[in-house]
Amino acid sequence: MGLIDRIKRRLPIVGGSPPPRSAPVPQYRPPPREEVEAEPVSPRGSQPVAEYIDGVVKGNQIVMFMKGTPSAPACGFSAGAIGILKSYNKPLFTFDVLSDGDVREGVKSYSSWPTIPQIFVNGEFLGGADILKQLHESGDLRTMLE
Repeated sequence: MGLIDRIKRRLPIVGGSPPPRSAPVPQYRPPPREEVEAEPVSPRGSQPVAEYIDGVVKGNQIVMFMKGTPSAPACGFSAGAIGILKSYNKPLFTFDVLSDGDVREGVKSYSSWPTIPQIFVNGEFLGGADILKQLHESGDLRTMLE
């Protein structure tokens, strides 16, 4: 018997009979079902979106709606903006828009600005990361925050 014939006999896919089995083949059993984790609850709770955004903006000197958190920004624009704002050592309220899609869309309507991050100072919309950078470089941001 040639090499190819011996291989065929051992491979049931190619032909020939499968080798004898000494132990029964275990049956597939799906793993036990794990508890499904509940979706994280938004920090706003059940408060209406516009009401929540308005309260946050008017209740804090500096507010930034960003992607991610200050310690783990989820985009370069948010990272740059948070770096600038932290350099002023002022109290800063941030909201991760990735944690609540309704707030993410709601803040865009609230400010009439299409992108994230969005920065509010003293209750007024300042702009996005690019405008914040310009104000920081010109020194105007320092004046606004004092």
